[in-house]
Amino acid sequence: MLAKVTSGAILGIDGYKVDVEVDISQGLPAFDIVGLPDSAVKESKDRVRTAIKNADFVFPIKHITVNLAPADTKKAGPSFDLPMAVGILVCMDVIPHEAIRDIVFVGELSLDGGLRRVNGVLPILHAAFKNGCKKAVLPADNTEEGALVSGMEVMGVNSLPELIGYMNKREWHRTVVNIDELFSDERMYYIPDFSDVKGQESVKRALTIAAAGFHNILLIGPPGSGKTMMAKRLPGILPELSLEESLEITKIYSIAGLLDNKKALITARPFRAPHHTASHVSLVGGGRNPMPGEISLAHNGVLFLDELPEFQKRSLETLRQPLEDRQVTITRVGGVHTYPSFFLLAASMNPCPCGYYGSSNKCRCTQHEISNYLGKISGPLLDRVDIQAESPFVDYTALQSSRPSLSTKEIRAIVMAAAAFQRERYKNERFVFNAQLGSSDIDRYCAIDNAGRALLRQAFEKMGLSARAYHKCLRLARTIADLEQSERIEVKHLAEALQYRGLDRKYW
Repeated sequence: MLAKVTSGAILGIDGYKVDVEVDISQGLPAFDIVGLPDSAVKESKDRVRTAIKNADFVFPIKHITVNLAPADTKKAGPSFDLPMAVGILVCMDVIPHEAIRDIVFVGELSLDGGLRRVNGVLPILHAAFKNGCKKAVLPADNTEEGALVSGMEVMGVNSLPELIGYMNKREWHRTVVNIDELFSDERMYYIPDFSDVKGQESVKRALTIAAAGFHNILLIGPPGSGKTMMAKRLPGILPELSLEESLEITKIYSIAGLLDNKKALITARPFRAPHHTASHVSLVGGGRNPMPGEISLAHNGVLFLDELPEFQKRSLETLRQPLEDRQVTITRVGGVHTYPSFFLLAASMNPCPCGYYGSSNKCRCTQHEISNYLGKISGPLLDRVDIQAESPFVDYTALQSSRPSLSTKEIRAIVMAAAAFQRERYKNERFVFNAQLGSSDIDRYCAIDNAGRALLRQAFEKMGLSARAYHKCLRLARTIADLEQSERIEVKHLAEALQYRGLDRKYW
């Protein structure tokens, strides 16, 4: 007898439909799985056999063949356990064949017949819905994630016997998720708070601009000046996520197995801070079975690289292409995987190995040591940074001052107003932040007057700006104008944008 069960698999961050075809026929007892299964899929036969037996059913002592179609794509992971078991039970007449029609089955089986959570449910159900499936059966721990797919009726089950009961009685217990309620959950935006940071008003201003337009930022200063402290407060002032952005992030985290069991939807922008010993594969993604790296896990959020020169040079250079293309393509023998990587790069560094070059403290480094240290940051990578901000020592007066500083809540209100200003302007466009403007978009949205052109021409010639830096200055000026709710880019906005391009001339 032949049974066909619908399931799905992952390719990059997208899912695709997989037909699990199960045939039970006379012959020598065997259990064969074909269709390019990996080791985890091949081991499914032992889990399926034992789960069915422990669910008090007699496993058929016949020749069982399972085909995972399409057969020319690699299948990985334990999520095919449930569809295989359902196919066998249909062939055994335990479950009616018509009961499984147009239903997607995804799940891992334990040996006692229970169902365990699997990764990648959200993209799998998205793909299944596009292929006409309107219902899905998932492990109970995956149901809220699956229910995020609009129009998909999701039922969670805890065990194989429970599923058999539902299928025979034709009962359907749908899981409903209130997306508005998920977004209304207040995260701790204001801990840690910017009000704890004494002084450094110029750096706070630079971070405000970076958050409002999603511009890359580099903080340079001596040890103890508060670079890391301020960068870690950046997530609290970022604009809110839209539903589309949230679903994109949730897809990536679902595939990577980093989704919180207690919260199906990620509603806060990610903040990823890998250690400087991270390899280029962990940053960009890849591996034997390609997985998203840190730059994709930071999609629509912040990638913070503390002590930037301490990262491997190869790792830093791999960031150049994703920073421009906002996606990374990983090519392996098994196929090509593309992951999104639109992130705000925030980095911090000392100006020299001892950290005191250019400060009031005496630097102990030789010029050769300073040149080698700064040389770890290449010109092409530095050119992709929109804002270069210097973080000097905080003086004693500022530390002892009782004068209130702007809090995270107050700064975030400023950023949110600028973000709303941008969204209204770009409501008919494919982008939402100024950092996403292309060359043709800059001509349309970043027009400057004659005085502005004269200033920019003078800066271009004296500072030796590249074409990329020229466009970044205009995008940055556009954000500074948005912070003042100004549709016109004035000379003062352009002048402030240009001052954030000076540190590479000072140090490099």
